[in-house]
Amino acid sequence: MHKLFLLPLLLALLSFTAADRPAYRLFIANGKSGDYDQMLKELAQADVVLFGEQHNDPIAHWLELQVAKDLAQRKAGQVVLGMEMFERDVQPLVEQYNVGELDDKAFEEQSRPWPNYATDYKPLLKLAQQQKLRVVGTNVPRRYASQVAKASLGSLDALPASEKAWLAPLPITVDYELPGYKNMQAMFGGDAAHGAGVQNIIQAQALKDATMAYFIRQNRQPGQVLLHFNGSYHSDNHDGIVWYLKQADPKLKILTISTVAQEQLGKLEKENEQKADYVLVVPTDMTKTY
Repeated sequence: MHKLFLLPLLLALLSFTAADRPAYRLFIANGKSGDYDQMLKELAQADVVLFGEQHNDPIAHWLELQVAKDLAQRKAGQVVLGMEMFERDVQPLVEQYNVGELDDKAFEEQSRPWPNYATDYKPLLKLAQQQKLRVVGTNVPRRYASQVAKASLGSLDALPASEKAWLAPLPITVDYELPGYKNMQAMFGGDAAHGAGVQNIIQAQALKDATMAYFIRQNRQPGQVLLHFNGSYHSDNHDGIVWYLKQADPKLKILTISTVAQEQLGKLEKENEQKADYVLVVPTDMTKTY
């Protein structure tokens, strides 16, 4: 009798589970299922956390906000936010906005925010205001990346010292054998040793990576966690920004998160294993912010 009574209940529960549609899944590097609370505990023990996003993915942006909130609570007064989305020459504006000296309208008119700023990055800056977290724009001004893509890193040597202050110190070493840069060689149809065009494009990417790494290090004090938001490509496979950080300080404890899209969320696909310490998987048909 009891079994007959429990059977409909069991079927109902199974039906509910089958109908569930999770918005994301979290995995660790080897493909095993990850746990948010365990991840947060590990992130709090790091020196630098690189949260790699897909720029138009709302789930990544939502989780970035949750991680920032929870880390700020766990490590009160010891969290700094770093952002690829703001360039070094607008850092004074970021600081003025952060302490309330600049209103929303003035900041958004002058700081060259990305088109998806209002939905995806403004919540982070508002959180920083509320929690009194420092915010650091880490990216190279885009005009210099464009210059390098056209004329190589050597073209930066002629810049005045006041503008070089917005870049990683020159000269910048580029390791063309890093996985991300080798992928760029393949994408642009050549290899870095044969073809100035491909080489310059990779150098422009390296300029961004090196500059973000440099200003991450410059703005982190001992005992702090610098939580940095960047496109996944800048930190996937533990190269890009990670490589430049490690070149400068091999002892730095760095953890990475990568955002990937998959048709199914049941398991981490082989090609996405080892991309980062934690891999955030979202459905390929997830709504995009642009």
